[in-house]
Amino acid sequence: MRDIAVFSGSAHPRLAAEVCAHLGVPLSPTRVSRFANDCLEVQLRANCRERDVFLIQPLVKPVQEHLVELLMMCDAARGASAGRITVVMPHYSYARSDKKDAPRISLGGRLVADLLVAAGASRVLAMTLHSPQVHGFFSVPVDHLHALRELAAHFGRHDLSRTTVVSPDLGNAKEAAAFARLIGAQVAAGAKQRYADDRVSISSVIGEVAGRDVIVLDDEIAKGSTVLELLDRLRESGPRSIRVACTHGLFAAGALERLTAQPDVLEVVCTNTVPVPGADGTGQDAGAGEAGPGRGKLRVLSIAPALAEAVRRIHNGESVSALFDAPRDERSAEQGQWQPERA
Repeated sequence: MRDIAVFSGSAHPRLAAEVCAHLGVPLSPTRVSRFANDCLEVQLRANCRERDVFLIQPLVKPVQEHLVELLMMCDAARGASAGRITVVMPHYSYARSDKKDAPRISLGGRLVADLLVAAGASRVLAMTLHSPQVHGFFSVPVDHLHALRELAAHFGRHDLSRTTVVSPDLGNAKEAAAFARLIGAQVAAGAKQRYADDRVSISSVIGEVAGRDVIVLDDEIAKGSTVLELLDRLRESGPRSIRVACTHGLFAAGALERLTAQPDVLEVVCTNTVPVPGADGTGQDAGAGEAGPGRGKLRVLSIAPALAEAVRRIHNGESVSALFDAPRDERSAEQGQWQPERA
C-alpha cells in the first residue's frame, strides 16, 4: 500500500488540520505565492512520488482563486509523480450550475469537473452536492458523503416526538425525508418558485407543521432568502418551535444575522465544510462572545471525523458507502487514529 500525503489549500486549513488529527498523520505543507503579474504559483512541500495524495480544498469565496489554486495543486502532484490524487472537496460551489434552464447558459458544474480531471485528479471526495446529477459530471470515481448523521446526533438531544423536517423545496425533499427517517420525524416541503439567485416565492407548505417542532433542512444557506421566505409561510400554520439546519453554512451578505434575529428561530445549525463567519468550527456554541445579534444561536458541527474515515477507507481500499450503513456508535469507534496498511 502506498504512503499517504495530505495537503491543504488556503480555503480551509483548519478543517484539513482537524482531518489529519483524526487520521493521525501530519498535514504536509503547501506554499501558495503570487507573481508580480498576479498569477498564482503553488508548491507542495513534501514528497509525492508514488504516494496516495489527498488535496483538501472546499470551493469558497473567493471561489475562482481557490479553484485555480486547487487545479495547480493537482498539477503539482501529478508532476511530482503522485501514485493517486484524490481531491477532497467538502463544498463544490459550482454544483449549483447543474442544468440548462435558460438559452445559451453555461454548465459550470460539468466544466469545473472536467478541469479537475484534466489537471490530474484521479478521484473526488465530496459532501452534500447540490443535486445528485452532479455526481455524473465527473469522469473519475466520486465518493459522495452527507452530514445527516452528524445533524441527527445533534438534534437527537431534543424531544423529537412532535417534530417535522421541512425542506424549502421539492428538490431537497428526498434528503429531508432521509433525515426525517433517521430521527423518526415527519417530513414536509415548501412549494418554491425561484425568480433570481436571491428572489424566491414559496406559495405553501405541503405537510403537517401546525403545533409541531419544525426543523428546516437545506443543503446550503447563502443569502438566506429561501429560508426567510419559508419561515413566513410556516408562521401562517403556527409551528410550536423552529430550528434551521444545513450542511454548508455560507451565510453571505449578512444572512446569519438575519436568520438569528428571527425571534422564533431557536438555533441555526451547520457543519464546518466551509469556514463559517463568526464561528470557530469546533462544534461548540460557536457564536458565544462574538459581536453581533444572535451569535449564540449558531451551532457548528464538525464533519472532520467523517471525512477522515472516508479518506482512511479510500486509502485502504475499503467501502465508503458502508460508512452510512454502520450504526453511529460503531462508526465512531472506527474513527480513531490509524496507521496506513502496508502491503
